[in-house]
Amino acid sequence: MVVYSFYVFDRHAECIYKKKWAPRPDSSSKLPVSNGVSDGQSQPKALSAEDDAKLIFGTIFSLRNMVRKLGGPEDSFISYRTSHYKLHYYETPTSLKFVMVTDTKTNNLRIVLHQIYVSLYVEYVVKNPLSPVEHPGGVGVNCELFELGVEQFVTASLQN
Repeated sequence: MVVYSFYVFDRHAECIYKKKWAPRPDSSSKLPVSNGVSDGQSQPKALSAEDDAKLIFGTIFSLRNMVRKLGGPEDSFISYRTSHYKLHYYETPTSLKFVMVTDTKTNNLRIVLHQIYVSLYVEYVVKNPLSPVEHPGGVGVNCELFELGVEQFVTASLQN
């Protein structure tokens, strides 16, 4: 299993933590070319880290709302898969959103995201008296123990 990236969003739609391990497969590299001449479509520019996080949040926000409208308030959005990646989602009771992007062959990681929340985020960020309760203006999680814990957790238990 390949983990491409991991994001944590707060209840104000701010990305407070992001980590990338491997680049996501690029679907734009498969543009049709005939006789050595491209079909006139230009290559899209790579997104910045902030734009990528905004795009991820917009996607999960839209899908979560669609699932709730179609299925009712008890149903929840867990993951979705494209031909290039799979996005896993876990929302805490305090509206923190944990998102992990992996390859398509990965099983559901909702329990893994819950473990990251309980054993790493709560222990190293919430219980840290120096860590702010709110993260206004995009001020992210700045805790070395949390970052190290996420890195070790992902490389030890998820990467093959």
